[in-house]
Amino acid sequence: MPATEMTTEAMADARRNMEICNGCRYCEGFCAVFPAMQRRREFSGADLDHLANLCHGCQGCFHACQYAPPHPWGINVPQAFAVVRAESYAAHAWPKPMGQVFARNGTLVSLLTAIAVTLVLALAGILQSGDVMLATHTGPGAFFAVIPYGVMVWTASAAFLYALLALAMATASYWRASGGKARPIHIARAIHDAMTLKNLGGGGDGCNYPGEGFSHVRRWLHHAMAYGFLLCFAATSVATIFHHGLGWIAPYSPISLPVLLGTIGGILMLIGTTGLLWLKVLADPAPLARAVLGGEYAMLILLASVAKTGLLLLLLRATPLMGWLLALHLGFVLALFLALPYSKFVHGLFRTAALIRDHGER
Repeated sequence: MPATEMTTEAMADARRNMEICNGCRYCEGFCAVFPAMQRRREFSGADLDHLANLCHGCQGCFHACQYAPPHPWGINVPQAFAVVRAESYAAHAWPKPMGQVFARNGTLVSLLTAIAVTLVLALAGILQSGDVMLATHTGPGAFFAVIPYGVMVWTASAAFLYALLALAMATASYWRASGGKARPIHIARAIHDAMTLKNLGGGGDGCNYPGEGFSHVRRWLHHAMAYGFLLCFAATSVATIFHHGLGWIAPYSPISLPVLLGTIGGILMLIGTTGLLWLKVLADPAPLARAVLGGEYAMLILLASVAKTGLLLLLLRATPLMGWLLALHLGFVLALFLALPYSKFVHGLFRTAALIRDHGER
């Protein structure tokens, strides 16, 4: 039986929610979920996965619903879909056995972080003497005087390529199971919606998050985090071109393109992750799914740690602290790469696939 056709307790609850919502239709203009819901009379496992990944958790439907708790029907679409989304991540994880880690996502991310940071720090201590680790290194190749180029690049590259492969395989599995079809125009519209986070605007006035009032803060913070991450990736890509294409060896000038991209990206990531963590602390717990919160907190903290250690490394790279800060930063980066395919990070890819299918259905 396909994973998307298995009936779990969460799917049964989500199906019950959708059947009642399809009869009510009060929330039909709130977001993309409800028009997609109305195109269906029955809800298969693949349909529920699709609707759950189409949901951006704006919580507008929860606060507007006359059947939400404490009503006996207890309609709670954001909570039900959050659990179904997590189950869809696990069902399509690659390799297949790794799907089990989604059940303890927070524990996994924390464990990977501890192992990766400890491993890099230990290797740095073994490969280099204390004098090297605590010395001040400047000029081209300063970073490689602490951690050899081959160790740094090949370890990070292997972890990153594995993450890309696992993410691609999981997304392809989800797309095949969803039965989606799309033309280039549908893909272009979906990418626009994903890049602008259109559905985090709810019905137009913003999310009902962290409370019942309307706000675009969550949308802005997601933008800061996502575009900060992309800028940091762009900084690494440009630095790779500088190193291998032009023969310019890091560290680079504070006004060079890799440093400027990385600095702006790191600041945006730190603002976005810190703000989203704070919103979770303030959020109304009623529409939230407690089962997935641990993983969400862990991933935000890991992203914030990558940004913070990167910025500290930039500020203190010409001091005796550079060696240990470099090892610490690389440890967090390695943990991030290994955790990406088995964390909430996959929601960006699954959600974009759901948006593509949605535009195709329209």
